[in-house]
Amino acid sequence: MSASSTRPSYAAVLRMPYAKRTFTAALVGRLSYGTVSLAVMLAVSRATGSYAVAGTVMALFGAASVFLTPLRAALVDRYGPRRALLPMAALYAGLLGVLAAVSWRPGAPTVLLGAVAVAAGACTPPLGAAMRAVWGELIADRRLLQRAYSLDAVAEELMFVSGPLLVGVVVGFAPPAAGVALSGVLVALGALGFVMSPAVRGLAVRASRAGMRMRGRRGLVQPVVVAGGVGLALGAVDLLVLAFAEQRYHGDSADETVAWVLAALSAGSAVGGLLNGAVNWRTSARVRLPLLAVGLALALAAAGLAPGLVTLSAAVAVAGLFVAPALTTSYLLADEAAPSGFRTQAGAWVNTAVNAGSSVGAAAVGLLVGRLPLALCFAASGAVALVAALASWHGKASPVVHTEEAVEAVR
Repeated sequence: MSASSTRPSYAAVLRMPYAKRTFTAALVGRLSYGTVSLAVMLAVSRATGSYAVAGTVMALFGAASVFLTPLRAALVDRYGPRRALLPMAALYAGLLGVLAAVSWRPGAPTVLLGAVAVAAGACTPPLGAAMRAVWGELIADRRLLQRAYSLDAVAEELMFVSGPLLVGVVVGFAPPAAGVALSGVLVALGALGFVMSPAVRGLAVRASRAGMRMRGRRGLVQPVVVAGGVGLALGAVDLLVLAFAEQRYHGDSADETVAWVLAALSAGSAVGGLLNGAVNWRTSARVRLPLLAVGLALALAAAGLAPGLVTLSAAVAVAGLFVAPALTTSYLLADEAAPSGFRTQAGAWVNTAVNAGSSVGAAAVGLLVGRLPLALCFAASGAVALVAALASWHGKASPVVHTEEAVEAVR
């Protein structure tokens, strides 16, 4: 399935055999991840009348989804997408359907909502990691693979921006639970289309025959450390922007401010991702990755000094320029460290680091806001990315990362 290209461009990425078909199917399924959080939050809060319950259910759903990602990815690597990914997607979609039915009307039992949410989160199919594994198998040219990962990262960013907008349209004429049901339909259709692609069928054969132990892979340390630092920093940004807006505005104006500033972050990330993929870098990815984290750290520290909305939006947009490139480079390095048959799981470790870091970052900054000036809180969020950059430089010579335990757990 490997190929190379003399013209490493985004168009060349999509001209790879079955690339458009496979990528489109994966994006349909991944759109579910952009819709499900808001849909579940609205549905549970409507069903129980409690934001506290909604927040707790979402935390349980998120924890089950994030922390079991490497285990689910190990199943995909061991048994192949058809035998592992498709059943996961079916279970996930079915459980979202149950959650939608339970939360359709007010009065749903809190324990039942929590139990179904945890079960659904535990079955979340790793479509993003699987798609990146397909890119790694389809493309041998590392420059072209960098563009593929950049395109993937930007598309994923757009999924998380458009997902809440789609939920907003749905709840305009239907109960919020309909958004939960829609999330299930999207992931079922996307996963089915994905595993039916000839590119993925070939990946399944390779994965099923490959040895599953990853012995002594020092190369995975750096991307996981930096991805975790980026996630921690990003998890803090949402709450810091909200605090900034509430200090200067009130009511609906504050909400609109948050929306615009976070849109600037996403726009900056998309632009940064496209630029990163279009440049033929002379420096190695292992040198660029810590520098990207340093750039993010400095931009976030500068954002804390912003006197108003326009300057804050500009600073956050600049910070966004480093986000997608940092994550793309992390996935690229993880792919380089992974032997054939381990690609899905290697990418999943990076994804887990980002998501877990984001959750921890949001919780940590919540303890700081109100106790420290906002400028210091922004600087602290940037300092986390800076520490990750420094640690990743050291991590290039760190003890090896062993993932046998996660693999053995699925045997």
